Amino acid sequence: MTSPDAVPDLAELRPRLPSPLAEVVDERFSRRGVRLLLKRDDLIHPELIGNKWRKLAPNLVAAAGRTVVTFGGAYSNHLRATAAAGRLLGLSTVGVVRGQELADRALNPSLARCVADGMRLHFVDRSTYRRKTEPESLAAVLRAVGAEEAYVVPEGGSNALAVRGCRALGEELRGRAEVVAVACGTGGTLAGLAAGLGSGQRALGVPVLRGGFLGGDVRALQGEAFGGPRGEWWLDERFHFGGYARTTPELDAFAEDFEERHGVTVERLYVAKLLYGVVRLAEEGAFPRGTTVAAVVTGAPFAG
Repeated sequence: MTSPDAVPDLAELRPRLPSPLAEVVDERFSRRGVRLLLKRDDLIHPELIGNKWRKLAPNLVAAAGRTVVTFGGAYSNHLRATAAAGRLLGLSTVGVVRGQELADRALNPSLARCVADGMRLHFVDRSTYRRKTEPESLAAVLRAVGAEEAYVVPEGGSNALAVRGCRALGEELRGRAEVVAVACGTGGTLAGLAAGLGSGQRALGVPVLRGGFLGGDVRALQGEAFGGPRGEWWLDERFHFGGYARTTPELDAFAEDFEERHGVTVERLYVAKLLYGVVRLAEEGAFPRGTTVAAVVTGAPFAG
């Protein structure tokens, strides 16, 4: 493992930055005079893909060789990305998983991948998980995993460092599209993206969770990262399809159709909901003629 105080050299992982930007011709947009671009953040790195690279990279540097403890559910993309980073960089990682009842069950493919990449899993009950940001509760969790000096990354990887890391996504898209759309879990990517865009550009967030809480979280994250609001952004909360990790036959059919039209594999939990949302908005006439919309492909389907 990396010695304490050793800063990992992320350049050794050879990220593909800036990520590619490509136009796709889709008559659902073109007949309304709208262009669709795909920002292929899924191609940044084969294991630390999309917004996970942008959010994790600055936190891994800040960890400086310490054990990284982070949080997530049973199907968390963030846990998998953190575990992969640990293996690639020689860092010790611990994943605190929501749901004590999972401890006695066979690991699902997502958690099994985390373990294969060297992550230690620690299951907690849902009440404890809800209190994970409270100092006393967090301290108890760190004691339980024997990592009281660990570097802690929050659920989804969204903190001030991550938000500032995602600002580069907006900067890469300056002058390329009037609207930049991204799927949202914890809001960190949207907070940084909006801050990096230029004048006359707006960021659209498509939440994949229910609850209507994300606007406040994005504002809070921008406050932590930049001291206040940055950029223009808005949310459309209609396309969560029941909540996180939930899909429907309608969404699956849409994703399969998009794959056939454009030869791009579509991750279901985030990217499919984003693309469904921007297609629906185009069909509703939400984008004026002459608008270019860039949709950020933040991940790829998980191959268990």
